[in-house]
Amino acid sequence: MVGRIITSLDCVAEGAEWLAAREERFAEALPLVGPLPLRREADGFAALLRAIVGQQVSVASARAIWARLEAAGLTEAAAMALATDEDLRAAGLSRQKARYGRALAQAGIDFDALRSAPNAEVVRALVAVPGIGVWTAEIYAMFALGRADVFAPGDLALQEAARVLFRLEARPTEKQLRAMAEAWSPWRSVAARLLWAYYRVARNREGIM
Repeated sequence: MVGRIITSLDCVAEGAEWLAAREERFAEALPLVGPLPLRREADGFAALLRAIVGQQVSVASARAIWARLEAAGLTEAAAMALATDEDLRAAGLSRQKARYGRALAQAGIDFDALRSAPNAEVVRALVAVPGIGVWTAEIYAMFALGRADVFAPGDLALQEAARVLFRLEARPTEKQLRAMAEAWSPWRSVAARLLWAYYRVARNREGIM
């Protein structure tokens, strides 16, 4: 079952209201973070390639590399599959990311079918591709497919935000945060948006690195 799809800011606001009514810590955080973002993007090859490009580099570096890939016409699967190491190195991709990009281009993912696939099936299909882990697959489900009830507990910012907001003694592990987030269903994607927003507030207020 796919469940609710987030299509507008009204959907995000509905989810935030639901969360705040059921969890006092979220009710406490919402006035501090303000309206939550929609953060939707088009699904398909480019969304996953962009996620690979952004792995383990700064936001500024990822944007610069993506701009070079766009300028070289390498953001479509057919072009990426035929690109040489030199082409991809010139665009700023490491050898490993070049391999991941070509693997994605050659994976034959049925992106149309993913739109109606259950969340667990989406994750299984994507993590089968080299370079795509559970975090990337969950982020794709959240923002490219608009799934309302997906969470990414392996995200360090979400873990740290949960530690601060819920007054935990230590940062929760991925397993612990996944279990914690079950109480936020069916709006776990909105809970993630709220925690990411709260992380920025807490980082500025408390000097979190």
